[in-house]
Amino acid sequence: MTLIKSISGIRGTIGGAPEDGLNPLAIVKFVAAYATFIRENTSVDTNKVVVGRDARISGPMVRDVVVGTLVGMGFDVVDIGLATTPTTEIAVAMERACGGIILTASHNPRQWNALKLLNENGEFLNAAEGAEVLRIAGSEVFTFADVDHLGKVIADATYKQKHIQRVLDLPLVDVEAIRAANFRVAIDCVNSVGGIVLPDLLYALGVKEIFKLHCAPHGNFSHNPEPLPENLTEISALMTQAKADVGFVVDPDVDRLAIVCENGEMFGEEYTLVAVSDYVLSHTPGNTVSNLSSSRALRDVTCAHGCEYNAAAVGEVNVVAKMKETNAVIGGEGNGGVIYPACHYGRDALVGIALFLTHLAKKGMKVSELRTSYPSYFISKQKVRLTPEIDVDAILAKVKERFARQDITDIDGVKIDFPDKWVHLRKSNTEPIIRVYSEAHTMKEAEELGGELIQIIREISGR
Repeated sequence: MTLIKSISGIRGTIGGAPEDGLNPLAIVKFVAAYATFIRENTSVDTNKVVVGRDARISGPMVRDVVVGTLVGMGFDVVDIGLATTPTTEIAVAMERACGGIILTASHNPRQWNALKLLNENGEFLNAAEGAEVLRIAGSEVFTFADVDHLGKVIADATYKQKHIQRVLDLPLVDVEAIRAANFRVAIDCVNSVGGIVLPDLLYALGVKEIFKLHCAPHGNFSHNPEPLPENLTEISALMTQAKADVGFVVDPDVDRLAIVCENGEMFGEEYTLVAVSDYVLSHTPGNTVSNLSSSRALRDVTCAHGCEYNAAAVGEVNVVAKMKETNAVIGGEGNGGVIYPACHYGRDALVGIALFLTHLAKKGMKVSELRTSYPSYFISKQKVRLTPEIDVDAILAKVKERFARQDITDIDGVKIDFPDKWVHLRKSNTEPIIRVYSEAHTMKEAEELGGELIQIIREISGR
């Protein structure tokens, strides 16, 4: 059994001993710590916390414990039921709540679940805030309410439609253009909440023909839920069989979006953000942001529009902070996460779908043709496993010295930018591993660059 406590939330496999998994005792402790933190730091006075969950089998159990603990801490709970991560984020802001908890382990397999913690803006806690929640949990410095000050539960099933309407109301979403294109759309919702929201969104956008895969939200994921090409063979075959124009795949909490071309080939998760940004920048020029491990294609497209690109440390909260700092009009992560501030500051597959379909309709081309219109890059993802006693930070410092003549970024590990490629080295927070991400114009070049850095790391470490 596994329990991972980090600044971004608490995730783990269901069951096990108190400190070994995500079980009721662990859930109570961390939710009580979060409630204590929120009470001491919120600027709103509604005393409400929003709770939403994906369709995992463990969801009802986790929901009951989370809601009971919040009520026991004296908070009123707005329970929005089965809901996407972005829907829950939007609900926090619309409710003027103190915060929110999303019950989802994102792309992790069915035995996992997690508590994702939001502030009063419906955004993830930053590093310092997350560390404080962990400190409170570790010291168990929290006090439950007496019988006269218990909270109450307010069920609200309206936020799915409110989220869809917010997307429809975006000025750059053109429902008439999408309707006129008569798109045939295939979707794979991996048996989670995407299955109850994507069809409604697509119909509202004017799509008349939808071919559904795994839309029943029962939580028994039909395949590995991470939307990577090796897990998407079914929708790839469906594209040609159904003669669909485009395919959309989401993860269990619907904050990541993968796109499939009409010929069954993958558009590429890295290019979801690139294509949507291209459309947004063509109408509202401005800055863009992605994390250091995302494709250089976004920078190229941004520059082609005469705008400025900035990189952030890995992690949604870091991307959002950089977007606010630079007043970016669009940003996100290369894992298919689109963050569009005109809607809200959170990765949102619904926003990505609506903007992409508008872009595709206005371009009047096939998805595969749109893909070839963007700079072509390939990313290799490798890692080096080291022994626990090795000083990983010292190794990264020596790598930085060795490549001092290149363009170096060290806000999150070490990224080395060459004229036509890059490599990013990041230290794992949970194990003695250096992650080695590299990008070039061919996969062979990307893998060779990553392999070269791995060899240098081994030389420095004496392995």
